[in-house]
Amino acid sequence: MGDYSKALEFYEKAHQIFEKALPSNHPDLASSYNNIGEVYRDMGDYSKALEFYEKSHKILEKALPSNHPDLAGSYNNIGGVYDAMGDYSKALEFYEKSFKIREKALPPNHPELATSYNDIGLAYNNMGDYSKALEFYEKSHKIYEKALPPNHPSLATSYNNIGGVYNDMGDYSKALEFYEKSLKIREKALPSNHPELAYSYNNIGQVYHNMGDYSKALEFYEKSHQIIEKALPSNHPDLAASYNNIGQVYNNMGDYSKALEFYEKALKIKENALPANHPSLATSYNNIGQVYNNMGDYSKALSFLEKALSILQKSLPPNHLNIKTVTNSIANVKKKM
Repeated sequence: MGDYSKALEFYEKAHQIFEKALPSNHPDLASSYNNIGEVYRDMGDYSKALEFYEKSHKILEKALPSNHPDLAGSYNNIGGVYDAMGDYSKALEFYEKSFKIREKALPPNHPELATSYNDIGLAYNNMGDYSKALEFYEKSHKIYEKALPPNHPSLATSYNNIGGVYNDMGDYSKALEFYEKSLKIREKALPSNHPELAYSYNNIGQVYHNMGDYSKALEFYEKSHQIIEKALPSNHPDLAASYNNIGQVYNNMGDYSKALEFYEKALKIKENALPANHPSLATSYNNIGQVYNNMGDYSKALSFLEKALSILQKSLPPNHLNIKTVTNSIANVKKKM
């Protein structure tokens, strides 16, 4: 239901009982650590999430055989946190460990195998390898279609992820088609204030934005933002992403002061919530740099663009499109100076 503080309260009560009643290597204690880690991940506190996921994993490694599906789930969760922290190669490493176990232990149409395909696709997508991402997302989707009812939230996630790749590839009509399939399921399956519903509105807004329909984009971004503001803590990275997207629309509409206002709100959250070399932080620096460039303040623009480039060079492969884009932006600003 998206009420993370309540979830955490009950998980911690349960954990206190488990700690007193069970031996320190009991699988139920591992499950308890895992549940707490999951809430911290959903709240955007990734270092805390990693801490609890690793506590869980240590117990499972000792208590279970090396090919046990629960161990695969644990690798998968750790991979998810690295993914959220922007360490995509580390994420891929853990996702693949998870996949190797699931491939051996589960039937080929099992939903957990689909989860592994999906997560590997996510890592490739974040690394900019869209054809690889699509390949894994489609493998995942085929399993989900057979294994799950047509209104299952995991199927909505699958449609959403495929839509995301098409969006990144610039095929906006395909992206919109998959995002709308995802939204239909989520509207039926989830409460009206659930964060995943916000993500659907956000993604549809993003496609309209890419298509140049800024009023439509703003409409969907604001729907998304209203849910996220109520559902998530005020320092959550997803709230920063929402501010960022609204800022982007104002920038493209030529309202640079409004754009700067929203970009700076996004940056403040990211600086507090994310590691210093996270690619999302680079996105904020780049966006603020672009606004200053549009406003004719080239020295300010250069300062922010160079911060963005420095992060991207540390966190992404050297041939990644984002590095080339920011490098070109810096060259253009220098010409104007």
